[in-house]
Amino acid sequence: MELIIRNVTNQPIYDQIYSQIKTQIITGQLRPGEALPSIRALAKDLKISVITTKRAYDELEAQGLIDTVAGKGCFVAENNLDLIREQQLRELEDHLASAAALARRCGLSRPELEGMLGVLLEEE
Repeated sequence: MELIIRNVTNQPIYDQIYSQIKTQIITGQLRPGEALPSIRALAKDLKISVITTKRAYDELEAQGLIDTVAGKGCFVAENNLDLIREQQLRELEDHLASAAALARRCGLSRPELEGMLGVLLEEE
């Protein structure tokens, strides 16, 4: 598992860790049942506080992405793909609601907004 911490962003370090691990779980780079590095080992590798790493792992566990087994470590949670998809859909809906509100403020019509989205989707 490779993580990159950037000090130039306004994103807290624990959130950078959380986001990167979450992305690796969603994309299948980390598979269900796979062990994560220990909190102490990850903190040592990243040269950060154990408290910061623990906070990232706690957030991942709260979101149902990892499970912690006392004395054994942290593992990617089983059967979490439906949960992840629901979280992503909720996040997408929030972004689309913001985009729709901005489009209204800019005076864009629905066809213009749909056209913009179509162009963005074609780029990928």
